[in-house]
Amino acid sequence: MERHLGIDIGGTNIACGIVNENCEIIARSKVKTNSPRPYAEILADIIRAAELACAEAGMTPQQLDSIGIGCPGTCNQATGVVEYSNNLGFVNAPLRTDIEAKFGVPTYLGNDADAAAYGEYCAGAAKGAASAVVITLGTGVGSGIIIDGKIYSGSNFAGGEIGHTVIEVDGRQCTCGRKGCFEAYSSATGLVNTTREYAEKYPQSLMADLIKKDGKVSARTAYIAMKQGDEAGKLVTDLYVKYLAVGITNVINIFQPDILCIGGGVCNEGDTLLIPLKKAVAEQVYSKRSAKNTGIVICSLGNDAGIIGAAMLHRSCK
Repeated sequence: MERHLGIDIGGTNIACGIVNENCEIIARSKVKTNSPRPYAEILADIIRAAELACAEAGMTPQQLDSIGIGCPGTCNQATGVVEYSNNLGFVNAPLRTDIEAKFGVPTYLGNDADAAAYGEYCAGAAKGAASAVVITLGTGVGSGIIIDGKIYSGSNFAGGEIGHTVIEVDGRQCTCGRKGCFEAYSSATGLVNTTREYAEKYPQSLMADLIKKDGKVSARTAYIAMKQGDEAGKLVTDLYVKYLAVGITNVINIFQPDILCIGGGVCNEGDTLLIPLKKAVAEQVYSKRSAKNTGIVICSLGNDAGIIGAAMLHRSCK
């Protein structure tokens, strides 16, 4: 039985899993990332997390068939170097080389969003598709593109940044420095910002009352209000779907993937989000046939996607 180690490095946790050839996680471990801090310290904890997962599976790291690492930032798959990771503070970190030298096992490195997308492709909502795009709506907008079973990351390994395509010229400021990015409107953060704006515009609304009562705004606030018949809440959710549909339509027009998966906390709204989104995309997509052929579904693996995808990176790199 093949056993591969998937390492999913996040800003909060380093999550590891031993994954078999059927993409099943048979052992896990997790340690705090505590970033940013020196690379050597984070590397030591990555090694510790890997050893803990192997111990949980009753094996040594040297018995692994491969190790795959999903890391935020620009990851050069050819050299195995994390060229830049803002979240972790890495600059030209030789992560693959260091892990391979420590354990003596073939090691593969990829961007964390690409790894999560590959997880959905191997074992989740995109399983069986020839091509897929996976978009995660979180603090930002993460995305991964799979073409003919391989991760597409571009000539400089920083491709597929769908979140930083502009959908509103001279629009809302994005953290990347540009204005009007897909991420600025369609991430959970973007939804929260739109909710705040409309609560100020409609101070007598139920949505505004919910914010006053809770003392905070979440990506669920507008949906909670909308479901109770609040007009301001409906304005926000309709606008959110509008922006999300524009970004997704652009992706379908460019790639026409077999399937497009969306994930993130806002997707817990299920059909309340998915039905109007599919309708809006079908109305806008250039080729009406592509709207029919490209399925839009919700990701199915949750946080396991990053672990499974990282563990299966050896398949994409062959």
